[in-house]
Amino acid sequence: MPKVLVTGGAGFLGSHLCERLVGQGHDVLCVDNYFTGSRSNIAHLIGNPRFEMMRHDVTFPLYVEVDQIYNLACPASPIHYQFDPVQTTKTSVHGAINMLGLAKRVKAKILQASTSEVYGDPEIHPQVESYWGHVNPVGVRSCYDEGKRCAETLFFDYWRQHGLKIKVVRIFNTYGPRMHPNDGRVVSNFIVQALGGNDITLYGDGSQTRSFCYVDDLIEAMIRTMNTPNDFTGPINIGNPREFTIRELAEQVVAMTRSRSRLVFAPLPSDDPRQRQPDISLARAVLGWEPTIDLRDGLERTISYFRGQLMAAAE
Repeated sequence: MPKVLVTGGAGFLGSHLCERLVGQGHDVLCVDNYFTGSRSNIAHLIGNPRFEMMRHDVTFPLYVEVDQIYNLACPASPIHYQFDPVQTTKTSVHGAINMLGLAKRVKAKILQASTSEVYGDPEIHPQVESYWGHVNPVGVRSCYDEGKRCAETLFFDYWRQHGLKIKVVRIFNTYGPRMHPNDGRVVSNFIVQALGGNDITLYGDGSQTRSFCYVDDLIEAMIRTMNTPNDFTGPINIGNPREFTIRELAEQVVAMTRSRSRLVFAPLPSDDPRQRQPDISLARAVLGWEPTIDLRDGLERTISYFRGQLMAAAE
């Protein structure tokens, strides 16, 4: 089985990916600097002979021997990536350079976890991979949006110039257990607020839309993408094409938690996309993949996780 490096492996997505890869029999090296990741996310893997943890920042070079690299390292929520925007850009750009350099040295296949944010506030709906995006290059979200766009550029230049075996996936809104409770994303925000009986904050009028993919579905698509033939590079959209308004999500969370929380409204943040919905035709055709877990089932699992976290914190 290939030896696999997962950067950002102690984060929300990374920990689920490490878990799945170890379960498949891979030797997995998890690298994280714990800026947004947590040891608790991978605690159940520590001690497994197929799992190794290394504290490391990908903005510095890494010298290891691996066959595959999943590059997930980067804060992914606005609260976290705007906390230190210069470091966010460095993580995307320098991190990509360092991981691509590693892949070139050891002849590894490498996958970049890109994002739907490369499309910005889209003028095409739903978003297809051929759309170049509508992104503000100097806004408060640019450190993340443009950092990821630059990382994609680097990946394709290494592919063209050095013949590197690359894969680029564009991840749309994903949710599930191990989300950071204070990451500012709508699913975790709404669930934590509802379970605490606090007001649920909606930005704008709540009519902006998102498409929510459960984490297990996303990880399956990432692994399938890594295992595609070398002549397939992507980029490829990974997400759930079913679209919901933010208000619909809030109302569903309130109903499922049986909360008495009220919906309150705040001004829409700068450059917040009005619509977000992936066209996954390419994923269906190339990967034979589409999401299998509907929003209600995924929310039940995520609510159960956060309820357990809150109970543990109260003990």
